[in-house]
Amino acid sequence: MANVENRYTENALGRFYVDDQCIDCDQCREIAPDIFRRDDLTGHSYVFRQPETPDEEARCQEAMEDCPVEAIGDNGL
Repeated sequence: MANVENRYTENALGRFYVDDQCIDCDQCREIAPDIFRRDDLTGHSYVFRQPETPDEEARCQEAMEDCPVEAIGDNGL
């Protein structure tokens, strides 16, 4: 389960985040490419911007549920 205390600093402030468990599998970027980006320097994903529509929020939720290492979190804000 993702831990907000271990979230990457690149994450946009808000509800969803990626923490240091990310293995750079590309799953989240495939599901929600408008939301998740890759940090090429360190090789992990992060939330580039928070979802703005119900569809984007649903895709973030799907990415969180499909993450193989549970590196995507929802802090409920």
